[in-house]
Amino acid sequence: MTVDFALRLASAAARVLAPGGGRVLIGKDTRLSGYMFESALEAGFVAAGVDVMLIGPLPTPGIAYMTQRLQCSFGVVISASHNLYEDNGIKFFDSTGSKLSDDMEKEIECLLDLAVVTQESRNLGKAVRIDRSRTQYQDFCRSTFPADMSLVGFKVVIDCANGASYKVAPRVLADLGADLVPIGCSPNGRNINDGCGSTSPELLQLTVPGVRAQVGLALDGDGDRVVMVDELGRGVDGDQLLFILADDAKRRGVLKGPVVGTVMSNLGLEHAFAERSIPFKRAQVGDRNVLSLLNECGGTLGGETSGHILCLEKTTTGDGLISALQVLAVMKQTGAGLAELAAPMRKYPQVLLNVRVAQRSDPLTDPNIVAVMQAVEQRFQGRGRIVLRASGTEPVIRVMVEGQDAGLVKKGAREIADAVELALGKAA
Repeated sequence: MTVDFALRLASAAARVLAPGGGRVLIGKDTRLSGYMFESALEAGFVAAGVDVMLIGPLPTPGIAYMTQRLQCSFGVVISASHNLYEDNGIKFFDSTGSKLSDDMEKEIECLLDLAVVTQESRNLGKAVRIDRSRTQYQDFCRSTFPADMSLVGFKVVIDCANGASYKVAPRVLADLGADLVPIGCSPNGRNINDGCGSTSPELLQLTVPGVRAQVGLALDGDGDRVVMVDELGRGVDGDQLLFILADDAKRRGVLKGPVVGTVMSNLGLEHAFAERSIPFKRAQVGDRNVLSLLNECGGTLGGETSGHILCLEKTTTGDGLISALQVLAVMKQTGAGLAELAAPMRKYPQVLLNVRVAQRSDPLTDPNIVAVMQAVEQRFQGRGRIVLRASGTEPVIRVMVEGQDAGLVKKGAREIADAVELALGKAA
């Protein structure tokens, strides 16, 4: 990621997404480098004849919503999500607030090496800051909470990962009447996701029981994920939150289609759904795959263990704050605590090992690896599960084993990891 790359990317994206001119919304999280890339993208788009709206720090799902709300040709988010501040990334949404198709992304990539386009002076785009428009997204988030209900009497600890949600999330919860204890809401450009947020909820787990709050919620740096903490300081992950929402929807008779998880969703989630006759399907890892399967099978609720939850009855993309509001609504409606709501789903012991190998290949094509996997599966006697997949970005094979017996899980994961290393070679 360099300024030159961002400039060329803006020019290429303008050619594909707004060839005759148009309007783009640019948002970002709180990384120091966001200012630099914001300026580079702005220059590239304006030079290509595209008008630019700069909204400043706002959660990724907020950019998706506002892109549609402001009738922009497309939207851009400058964020590396849950990574530390040294990293950064650029994400695109189309005019409907949806992620770009693979074909459209490839079309943009093919134009990256072309010279940056600069229109004649009379055809240049304009740029304007619209920071105050973020209140429209706040109003939208608040509207997804039942109108006849409030959070008065609820003490909530909110951890915004020093990221894009640091203004919006506390304001929405406060507007709903919550007694708020904010942490991770003081970004300085370098502390995003640093010992806080959904990837590091330890401080939240100490704070919730320490201040005698009913619940805590932790977002990631760009606000599309959420994990929660119960009144005793115990973590509640995306699988458990998905169970709570699906179980409540089933109880109220409003659940549509199957619930969609991923191949990494805990086996306990699948068994808990089976006990309640809730249909469940697994997609490949990634929110885009979850969304695709939901659309394919007519479902409206899905998510990942990491806390990326899709509530399609409320919004078009994963939104950590909106997902948390739905869980808080279930707590208010039922009078039950988070621990009680999550209790029926028993999380099975799970071990995930990342094996760095000398050569990247599909481990399931190696007969020795398959033989070890089959031997481990036989020991589980139907009470365990194995997932083996190659990373899409690095020479790493991910070994995930889970089951009812923690000892068998740990032993089996180690045996499979050793078999992978032996067959594919240990990385230097």
